[in-house]
Amino acid sequence: MNDLITTMTKKGPVVTDGSWGTQLQRRGLKRGECPDSLNLSNPAMVKEVAQCYVNAGSGIILTNTFSANRFVLSKFGLEARASEINRAGVAISKEAAGTKSLVFSSIGPSGKMLVSGDVTEEQLREAFEEQAEAQRAAGADGIIVETMMDVVEARIAVAAAKRTGLPVVGSMVFDSGKDKTRTMMGNTPEQAVQELAQAGADAVGANCGQGIEGFIVICGRMKAATDLPLWMKPNAGLPEMEGGEVVYRTSPQEFARHVPPLVEAGALFIGGCCGTSEEYIREIIRALGR
Repeated sequence: MNDLITTMTKKGPVVTDGSWGTQLQRRGLKRGECPDSLNLSNPAMVKEVAQCYVNAGSGIILTNTFSANRFVLSKFGLEARASEINRAGVAISKEAAGTKSLVFSSIGPSGKMLVSGDVTEEQLREAFEEQAEAQRAAGADGIIVETMMDVVEARIAVAAAKRTGLPVVGSMVFDSGKDKTRTMMGNTPEQAVQELAQAGADAVGANCGQGIEGFIVICGRMKAATDLPLWMKPNAGLPEMEGGEVVYRTSPQEFARHVPPLVEAGALFIGGCCGTSEEYIREIIRALGR
């Protein structure tokens, strides 16, 4: 296990941050707009998001680089600026974090499907290495490979991130199967932790896909399958449409009621994904008795 991860978790669970997409939308991100491009066009807006999580007490904040790989950026004609966008995203979060929080830079899915031949493993490796190296060069403290639905793609991304020498977390989406304990590609929590550990992950976990109640079972199954620290970032419930807008029904207080059992199940990094905000982070901190 990486020394930084070991040091951070010695005193118990580490509180991470909440959703970036939700926060950027609140501040004017339009549907269909490239969120990562805001690192260049509106860094002040991005910094506001990072700052709200630092002020709420997050020990780790992420970066606005979730979709900043050449494949997703190509949809907006920005693939040639991938490194620039990633470096800017890390710099913005680092500036907001100061000495209060660590910055783990975000790497999300490519949007391409290996099983259908949209992309090769080598092409994925090159894209993720480009993204991870730019993040390292900008001073990220760690890298989080998140919201992965295919454990093969996740494994490639984790291995690419590990080449930077930074601590790396691998996180999957479990939203399929009878009990919502499988990824879209059918991977189980046990398979995921095994594959990600073999790729070199220093911590593993789950994010997105469902509300916090379902994460307790997933976390427990991961804990039984690995000694690596577990990273958990649930949604604020499942999304619903209301007046043409996506809403999440789980309140910060209701979300926080499930934090103690999630810790009991083995979580050592706890934050929120879609629908969460700085209010959820404050409630998590209260639920941990801090």
